[in-house]
Amino acid sequence: MDLTPTPEKKTPRQPVPVPTAMRESRKGIMDRSAAAGIPALPLLGRLPLSRRIPQDLHSLLDYQGALTVAGVGLLSGSKAACTAGLAFGFAGAGVSMLTDYRLSLKKLIPIEVHEVIDYVWSIGVIAAPFVFGYSRRSRWVTLMHALVGASTIAASLFTDYRAQLGVQWGPGRKTDLGPVGG
Repeated sequence: MDLTPTPEKKTPRQPVPVPTAMRESRKGIMDRSAAAGIPALPLLGRLPLSRRIPQDLHSLLDYQGALTVAGVGLLSGSKAACTAGLAFGFAGAGVSMLTDYRLSLKKLIPIEVHEVIDYVWSIGVIAAPFVFGYSRRSRWVTLMHALVGASTIAASLFTDYRAQLGVQWGPGRKTDLGPVGG
């Protein structure tokens, strides 16, 4: 199969028109149809383990997790917990707002990169109370960070990651499973 782009031929990362009947038949955050976006390639050839959670639901969970981490940091009373909570909260929300999926403001980060960031962000959120030394003073913050981090990892393992526009970093690399809706 020749993947060289030409004006007449669609490449895997170019938007493909989806029939109106399909676009209108499934709407909302539980949409897992072709209209929901371009499926991401598996990370490391294996992840996610299963594609059960729709991308839009995962996007809402990303925003909720970022707000929770920032909120518990603000309410903690510990300067270290506040700083870490705000840093991780703003980082999580910022990445979500800039990722190539439907519920973002600007589509700059490829969905495959977002998936990697989900895992790294989650591990950082879990480790922060121990690394910055507030795990004993702010036990409820530690618990909330661990719950948000673990739930984000769990959700990431089962999310049907889908790009909206097909943003990619680097030329000529096939980064998805192919065109949809055609």
